[in-house]
Amino acid sequence: MIIESLLNDKLLKSKEKTEFLSKLLLENQLTVNELVRFAGSSKDPVKATCIEALEFATISNPGIATKECFDFVITALTEKAPRVKWESARVIGNIAHLFPKHLEKAIVNLLINTENPGTVVRWSAAIALGQILKLKSSNNAELIPAVEALIEREEKNSIRKIYLDALKKIKK
Repeated sequence: MIIESLLNDKLLKSKEKTEFLSKLLLENQLTVNELVRFAGSSKDPVKATCIEALEFATISNPGIATKECFDFVITALTEKAPRVKWESARVIGNIAHLFPKHLEKAIVNLLINTENPGTVVRWSAAIALGQILKLKSSNNAELIPAVEALIEREEKNSIRKIYLDALKKIKK
């Protein structure tokens, strides 16, 4: 399998592997669902690299994401490994607009990650929640007060700013 041989290549650095997987996705040489299925049965470092490739690819082409991919990253938010959590949140931030009727579980898991001791996990959750807020969906009725409470509790100004910027954009 191309994914396995690529990830086992000792000559490639981690970022090169991520970029190569992303390129394969964008050029339709690898399907998102193939990568998701491979990642699902992988150990955390490999899973995180696969999710990071999804994140890179969905930045430039969110439309490649499938419902299977969306469900996978929502579930991956609950994994123990911080990198899996933060990469999953970033994918959700990129593709949430494609699945507006399926955001509830994503929101619940992202809100749990806002309490994580890791700054990058909280920052990534904030990015995704900000993107969801900007969709101005019915979820905002509950999400806005939750985000306002997060602003009060969050110790890092950089994370608070993400929430404040999102709130400003939805009030325009």
